[in-house]
Amino acid sequence: MQRVRIAERAQWRARAEEAGFRFHTIDGQPYWDETAYYAFTLRQIEQDIEDPSAELHQMALSLVDDVVASDALMDKLAIPAHYRDWIADSWRQRQPHLYGRLDLAYDGSGPAKLYELNYDTPTSLFEASFFQWQWLEDQRNAGRLPQHADQFNALHEALVERFGELAARLPPPLFFSAVGSSQEDVGTVDYLRDCAAQANLHGEGIAIEDIGLSEDGRFTALDDTVIGTLFKLYPLEDLMAEEFGRALPASGVQLLEPAWKAVLSNKGILPLLWERHRGHPNLLESHFDDGRTLGAGWVRKPLFSREGANIEMHLADGSVQRSDGPYDGPAILQKAHPLTRFEGGYPLIGSWVIGDQACGIGIREDDSAITRDSARFVPHAIIDEAPTQIYV
Repeated sequence: MQRVRIAERAQWRARAEEAGFRFHTIDGQPYWDETAYYAFTLRQIEQDIEDPSAELHQMALSLVDDVVASDALMDKLAIPAHYRDWIADSWRQRQPHLYGRLDLAYDGSGPAKLYELNYDTPTSLFEASFFQWQWLEDQRNAGRLPQHADQFNALHEALVERFGELAARLPPPLFFSAVGSSQEDVGTVDYLRDCAAQANLHGEGIAIEDIGLSEDGRFTALDDTVIGTLFKLYPLEDLMAEEFGRALPASGVQLLEPAWKAVLSNKGILPLLWERHRGHPNLLESHFDDGRTLGAGWVRKPLFSREGANIEMHLADGSVQRSDGPYDGPAILQKAHPLTRFEGGYPLIGSWVIGDQACGIGIREDDSAITRDSARFVPHAIIDEAPTQIYV
């Protein structure tokens, strides 16, 4: 794995706008960064990222039965009692899921280490799928990348195929929702709607704040249509904390991602994975925060934190890094395994699982070892010969 500088495409911003990628720049700062790319060998992708991602995904799924059957484990995950039977029922019915993202620390040497599972509302999908592939094709055509350069990216095809599989399993009508003021979230939802339409599964878009509740407790669109299936790019734990969300268990609505994803999107799944698979090469030692520390270096993460918020990192050299944020409450401790610094910053690999298939990656690069919401997206390529202009 190497970080390689490369010339930007002259018209990439115009191409982004044409493709609906309007959040390529956020608050005046670049989010999409194609001044460099990360080069991998095929072996690194297949053996160090793809295969472990598929295995970790199955390991996580195998825990759900135990969690939904145990009030003690639900307590550890801080899942409110009002929602437990509903979550358990969604799992027992095997309500279908669409996607998830595993965040991995990897620098080309040693096994990738799982930081966390983003299994409820993972973002950075459009840029990892469509726009990253367009970048690869353009740079090959321009001669800046060799013609044999490839990418671990079957995301678009897998999404369309998965929506085709879901079509008969989702109660109609289908609605796709996100916070209306979030350009990034709306862009992600629009992309997913397009993938679904390509599979002949059509759904309407709606801002989540425009969803209503009927007198008989059904979720409705602006024209009072009762929603059968709701794709919501909105954290389920936030919905469950709101008065509006208390109607979920009796509403009859099916969520995508399903309610049982509340188990896997919770950072408490990391200590449970460690308890069952202690010493696994892709896992970091993790425990629920009960006042202990983990030797020379450890990281504290709230169960429900997102976008790198409220992370506290204590390193072996005695240094401490913290990130601000709105999250509080119970937490886990995870053994410190800091990201490796490359010339452009600290890359974190997001490994995507569509359905149950590991089929692509996206890389977020931050100036800090804690990957925050301001991190840049940097493309990647598979190149088995040594590239030039390497900066590590």
